[in-house]
Amino acid sequence: MSDEIQHKTNSYFTIPLYFVLILWVVKWAEYKFGFNFAYYGVKPLTVSGLKGILFSPLIHGDTGHLFNNSIPLFILTMALFYFYKPIAWRVLIISWLATGVLTWLIGRNSYHIGASGIIYAFASFLFFSGVFRKHPRLMAISLIVTFLYGSMIWGIFPNEVRISWEGHLSGGIIGLALAIIFRKIGPRKKRYEWEEEEKELTEEEQYLEDLALGKFDSEKIEKEVKDLPDKLTSKPMKYHYHFKPLKKNKE
Repeated sequence: MSDEIQHKTNSYFTIPLYFVLILWVVKWAEYKFGFNFAYYGVKPLTVSGLKGILFSPLIHGDTGHLFNNSIPLFILTMALFYFYKPIAWRVLIISWLATGVLTWLIGRNSYHIGASGIIYAFASFLFFSGVFRKHPRLMAISLIVTFLYGSMIWGIFPNEVRISWEGHLSGGIIGLALAIIFRKIGPRKKRYEWEEEEKELTEEEQYLEDLALGKFDSEKIEKEVKDLPDKLTSKPMKYHYHFKPLKKNKE
């Protein structure tokens, strides 16, 4: 059992780790060989800028930009694959592509690069999904995300020229949309018998339940008692006589 738990834990840890390592390898290659991958970012409303939908999350302006994205990306990706494993890959891929597409549609005429759009998508998904599902553990994750990255909300507004607030806003919108789409898929709140919908009782069952709970309607009972003689005499009473012949005594 311990080996199985360790294997699962490793899978949740290694996927976000490899994700972050890929970003650092891309930045290393850019420095090592003198490349400038910024031109592979999203450039809104241009045909050439469409390639950024695939490549922009892998590209960062400098090591400071990459470092600031690495920690939240690692934590949020690990939380995604740990708590939402059945849909984690779908959320990741859709967040990647849809955030890029929306940024391409609404962004300024500039190159938009960085994994921050995906970070906003993951944070938004984790927060709203926990709220929608009303699952105690997932709601706890929502609170943790709020506590750690609540200040990210200001990133969706045009505060700084060098920051792609359009990418942040796109990620937030996509994360919310995915939380709505996948709200019935994945982990669900455990339901107990007392939480199940009460079945409809028959009139007799409801009457017995009311008696057991002491729910007496004195006026209704008094009326029924008064109407009892009328109910008894409202229909003619029929009598059936059965005659059994007597057996003759044997002499």
